Amino acid sequence: MKVIGLISGTSTDGIDAALVEISGRGLQSWLKLIAFTTYPYPRELRGQLFRLTHDGRVEDLSRLNVYVGELFALAAVRIARKAAVPLNEIDLIGSHGQTICHQPDPRKIGGFKIRSTLQIGEPSIIAERTGITTIADFRHRDMAAGGEGAPLTPYLHYILFHDPRRSRLVVNIGGISNVTFLPSDAGLANVLAFDTGPGNMLIDGIVQHRSNGRRTMDRGGEMARRGRVHERLLNELLRHPFLHRRPPKTTGREVFGLAMVRRVIGRSKVLGLNHRDLLATATAFTARSIASAYDRFIFPGGGADEVIVGGGGTRNPTLMRFLQEAFGSVPVYPFEKFDLDSRALEAMAFALFANGTIQGEPNNVPSATGAGRAVVMGKIVPGRSFP
Repeated sequence: MKVIGLISGTSTDGIDAALVEISGRGLQSWLKLIAFTTYPYPRELRGQLFRLTHDGRVEDLSRLNVYVGELFALAAVRIARKAAVPLNEIDLIGSHGQTICHQPDPRKIGGFKIRSTLQIGEPSIIAERTGITTIADFRHRDMAAGGEGAPLTPYLHYILFHDPRRSRLVVNIGGISNVTFLPSDAGLANVLAFDTGPGNMLIDGIVQHRSNGRRTMDRGGEMARRGRVHERLLNELLRHPFLHRRPPKTTGREVFGLAMVRRVIGRSKVLGLNHRDLLATATAFTARSIASAYDRFIFPGGGADEVIVGGGGTRNPTLMRFLQEAFGSVPVYPFEKFDLDSRALEAMAFALFANGTIQGEPNNVPSATGAGRAVVMGKIVPGRSFP
C-alpha cells in the first residue's frame, strides 16, 4: 500500500506530508518512507488559526475548515509529485488535520460525560481534489471509548522501537511534548504514554510575542544558548499543576498557549530577566518537565536504557543539550541514529493509522489514552475508485 500521511501539529507552522509504503498489518506492519516535506502555512493563516483557537467565530471556523482542507489536499498532490508517484497509484490518505480545540477532561452535560476534540481540514475536500480515499478524525473514536484521544503515536513508536533487550523512552517534542515508555520484551498493553507539557509551544510563543510576530522561533536555540537559566522562575514553572497529574493525560494550546506566554513574560519582567535569559529558562523548562515526568511516573516502575527523541525540538541544539543534562547518564539520541527522519514520524503515523482503519485493525493504545478498549479509529471518505 502507498499511503500519504498529513498533519499540522500544535506549533501551527505548516503541513507535514509523508508518502509511505506499508506492508503487513497491525503490529506486524512495515513502513518505508518514500518522501517527506513540510509545506509552510501562509503567514496570515497562522494568525487566523491562533485567533480561532482563542476567540474565533463560528463562521470563521466553517470557512477555515474548508480552506485548510484545500491546503491539505494540495500538500498531498505536491508530495506525490515530489516522489514522482502518480495520484492513481496512491491507495489512501490519512489526515490528522489541524487541532483547534482539545478538551479531554470530561464535563457533565445533560447527564453525559462529554470529552471533545476538534480538528479542521475537511477530508471531503481532500478526497474530492485528489480522488483518493481519505481517512480522518482519528481521535474521536478513542474518546468515545473513554480515552483522551491522545497520544496516538505510541502505536507507531511500538512498531518501530520496541526491543526484547532494551527499555526505551521515546520522546516527541512538537508544540507539546509527549513520551512513550517501551519496557523491554513487553507487549502493546504494557506501553505507557502521555503528554508531559510544553515542547516548542512556550518557546515559540515567547519569541513571537517579544518580536511582535517578526520571528516565529528561536532558530537553532541560539538566543537561549546565549542566556542564563533563571532557577527561581524555572522552579515556579515546574510547579504547574499539569506536570503533577497522573497519566493518562493530554494537553494543548488551551493550557500552554497564549495565556501562559503572557503570564511567563509578565513574571519575567517582575524578576528583571532579559529576553535571552527568559528563552533559556523556557527551554530548560521543556527539558526538565520531560525528565520530571520520567522520574515521577516511569522510573519507579523500571528505568530506560536509552532516550530516543524526535519532532521539531531535535533541531534546537540548546534544548537537546538541556535534555541530556536532565537525563544524566541515560544516553539521549535523535531518531536519525535509527535511520529515521525526526520530522516525518507524526505524518508517517497517520499513514499507518489510515492503513489500519481500512483493514479493520484496532489502532489506538488504551494504556496510553485511557480508553476502555482497543478500537478502529478514523472516518472514511471514499475516493473515486472506492472500495
